[in-house]
Amino acid sequence: MFDIKLIRDNPDAVREGLKNRRSPVDISQVLDLDARRRAAITEADALKSERNTVSKKIGELKRAGQDTSAIQAETKAIGEKIAALDTQVREIEAEQQRLILAIPNLPHSSVPRGLGAEDNVVDRTWGEPRKFDFEPKDHVALGEKLGLFDFPRAARMSGAGFPLFTGVGAKFQRALIAYMLDMHTQKHGYTEIRPPYLVTSATMTGTGQLPKMAEDMYHCPEDDLWLIPTAEVPVTNYYREEIIRAPLPLKFVAHTPCFRREAGAAGKDTRGLIRVHQFDKVELVKFVAPETSYDELEALVADAEDVLRSLGLHYRVLRLCDGDMSFAAAKCYDLELWAPGHNAWLEVSSCSNFEAFQARRAGIRRKNADGKTEFVHTLNGSGVALPRLVVALLENYQQADGSVVLPDPLRPYMGGMERLEPQG
Repeated sequence: MFDIKLIRDNPDAVREGLKNRRSPVDISQVLDLDARRRAAITEADALKSERNTVSKKIGELKRAGQDTSAIQAETKAIGEKIAALDTQVREIEAEQQRLILAIPNLPHSSVPRGLGAEDNVVDRTWGEPRKFDFEPKDHVALGEKLGLFDFPRAARMSGAGFPLFTGVGAKFQRALIAYMLDMHTQKHGYTEIRPPYLVTSATMTGTGQLPKMAEDMYHCPEDDLWLIPTAEVPVTNYYREEIIRAPLPLKFVAHTPCFRREAGAAGKDTRGLIRVHQFDKVELVKFVAPETSYDELEALVADAEDVLRSLGLHYRVLRLCDGDMSFAAAKCYDLELWAPGHNAWLEVSSCSNFEAFQARRAGIRRKNADGKTEFVHTLNGSGVALPRLVVALLENYQQADGSVVLPDPLRPYMGGMERLEPQG
């Protein structure tokens, strides 16, 4: 969320940033409301000062034994004007808040300009695509033969877009989650959190999911609770409406299921695990000092990359253009894995710096070196999401006989198993 002072003091810069974000928001209305609010506050303050003066005069008249009925009526009229102005200020502030909540974050100067995904910049790649001496299968064909999941039964339970992992497939999910949590806590120094999966509207507003993305989320209106679309939401709100006293940076990791309505929009990528309504993800969240937040972003990306490198997967890092970034991000990197069975790159992680955007919405502050209270910067990234990681592992490590070799680091988490074998 924006500081109204930034909009007031730098309207042209804000307009340029919104133009680069392809945002339709017009800040002229925000500025008009701000001017009206300030004028109403100034008028109310003047009336309050006048009322204080008149009240003192009433006391003097009473002590002198004079009639005060007329001046008391004047005081009452002033009070009524003040009350009306206070109501006006509250109404203006509510409307101003509604408009400000719809303004996306402004892109950092290092973010490429562009309209969409085609304008993202490949910053680097790691590894090489695997060469096959047979025609590689996609993860659906592989997984069905290996007995990892059952999409038809899942559809009968919940409808399309909800996976059902069975047997060794369920164990594979659990192994990947444990492996990533252990890496991030033991090697990268994150503190593990197990947060609630249902959160309030205020919590969703704090991270920027509401009001803009309400239609993409699952809502329980009778309780006004939302199924989380990512662990970013509850973990970032860990310090909501608090002043953080601990030294920064603070680093947290959480595994949660994630729920999103928008999966498979317009029939795109609806087969298998590529795009689903429910999936598991290991999420990384940081609370950092503003002056170090972009160094911390690079470190966050490196932590997510470490998972992919340790599993020997060919990947690339994209720097997203301003037209393809999420609503709340000031800068974002996407990590994409190569999936030979699909002959495509698949996103498994987005790592973003939100600067003070989320902290301002959620009221997350710290005391800086000068003792002044300021908003922290928040960062988050997938470390990583499971569905497409599973896709890439199956498709890259498949063998001609339909088995899938497990990367060495995963074998202890799979009870010593070295490969997934076809069933029957």
